[in-house]
Amino acid sequence: MTTLKSSVDAAPAAGPWAMLKNMFKNNIREYGMLIALVVIMVYFWIVTEGTLMRPVNLTNLILQNSYIIIMALGMLLIIIAGGIDLSVGSAAGFIGAVAAVLIVRYDFNVYLAMLISLAVGAIIGVWQGYWIAYVKIPAFIVTLAGMLIFRGLSLWLLDGESVGPFPQEFQNIASGFIPDFFNNAGLHLTTVLIGVLLSAILIFLDIRARQNNIKYEFEVSPLPLFIVKNVVITGAIMGLCILMASYKGLPNVLILMMVLIVVYTFLTNQTVLGRRIYALGGNEKAAKLSGVNTKRLLFQTFVNMGLLAAVAGMVYAARLNSATPKAGNGMELDVIAACYIGGASTTGGIGTVIGAIVGAFVMGVMNNGMSIMGVNIDWQQVIKGMVLLLAVFFDVSQKNKE
Repeated sequence: MTTLKSSVDAAPAAGPWAMLKNMFKNNIREYGMLIALVVIMVYFWIVTEGTLMRPVNLTNLILQNSYIIIMALGMLLIIIAGGIDLSVGSAAGFIGAVAAVLIVRYDFNVYLAMLISLAVGAIIGVWQGYWIAYVKIPAFIVTLAGMLIFRGLSLWLLDGESVGPFPQEFQNIASGFIPDFFNNAGLHLTTVLIGVLLSAILIFLDIRARQNNIKYEFEVSPLPLFIVKNVVITGAIMGLCILMASYKGLPNVLILMMVLIVVYTFLTNQTVLGRRIYALGGNEKAAKLSGVNTKRLLFQTFVNMGLLAAVAGMVYAARLNSATPKAGNGMELDVIAACYIGGASTTGGIGTVIGAIVGAFVMGVMNNGMSIMGVNIDWQQVIKGMVLLLAVFFDVSQKNKE
C-alpha cells in the first residue's frame, strides 16, 4: 500500500491536529480526490436509496470501468512523461476486432489469439512511439492520426458489422468469477478470505514502511491517525469483499486489475525506471544531462500503452461478447479524464497510480449513479466535462500557489 509521507513543517509541540492539517495540505492531490470519491459515493447511495451499493450494481460498476482503469495505468505513464495518447480507444477497438476475427471467423485457439492480439498492441505502441520519440512529431498529432487509422482498420476488418459471439473461455475474461474453493452455498468464502489476506498484507506493508521512516528519521503521521487510516482502509476492503461475496464473488477482471495496479504501483514508486519517467516529465533536459536515454524511455511508455490497450480491448470485446465497428469510440476521453481528475499534471512529472484509479472510479460512479437516477445522457456529458475542467483548474491553481 502506498504510504503518503507527510512533510510537516510545524514543530512537534504543534500537536496532532496541526500535523494532520499539514499532511492534508502537502498531499492535497491524493487526499482531495479520495475524499471527493467518498462524498460522491455517499451522495448517490442516498439518492438511489441504496441501489448504488448493492452487490449486483457494484459488480457491474467494476465490469463497466475495468477497461478504463487498465488503459489509465498506461496513460498515466505517458502523461507523467509529458505526452498524451488520443488513439487508445480506437486501438482497443481494433485489437478487439482482431481477436474476434481470429477466434470467431478463423477458429483460432483462444490463448493463441490473445497472444497475437497482445503482439498487435505492442506493434501499435512501437509504431506510434517511433514517430513521437525518434522523429519528434508531437504526440498529439501522431496519436490523433492513430485514432483515425485504427478506426478505419476496425471498419475494414469487421466489414462494417459485429463479429461474435465468443466462446465461453474468452467471455470469462470479463464475465467470469473466481471459483469458491469451499463450495459454500451462501457466502462466497474464497472472496472473504482474499479480503482478509489483502487487508493483512496492506497493514504489514504499511507498518514496515512506517518503521523504516522512523528508522531513517523521516516524518511520519501521528500513531492515532496511522491506526485510524488502516482501520478505515481495512474496513472498506472487507466491506467490499463481503458485499461481493453475497453475490457471485470477485470477478476475474478485478483480479487482473489488482495485479496490474500492484505491478504499476511498484514500478512508479520503487524502480529506477519509474523515477526516470517522473524525471523525464519534470524536466527533460535535466533528465538527459543526468544520463537518462529520454528517447528510449518515451518510446517504451508508448509500447507499454499499446500492450495495455490490447488487454483493455480484449476485456471490452469479451464483455460485449462481440467486436463492433464503433467499439472504443470516445473511450480515450474517459481514460485521459481519469488521469487528470486523479491528480496527474497537464505539464507532466506528477501523478500516481492510486490517483488514476480514484479518478476512474469518480467518473464511473458518476456515470452509474446518474444512469440509475435516469439523468439524460446529454446532461451526463455536461456534468462529466465540468468535473474534468474543475480538476484541471484545481491542478493549475495549486501550481500557481507554489
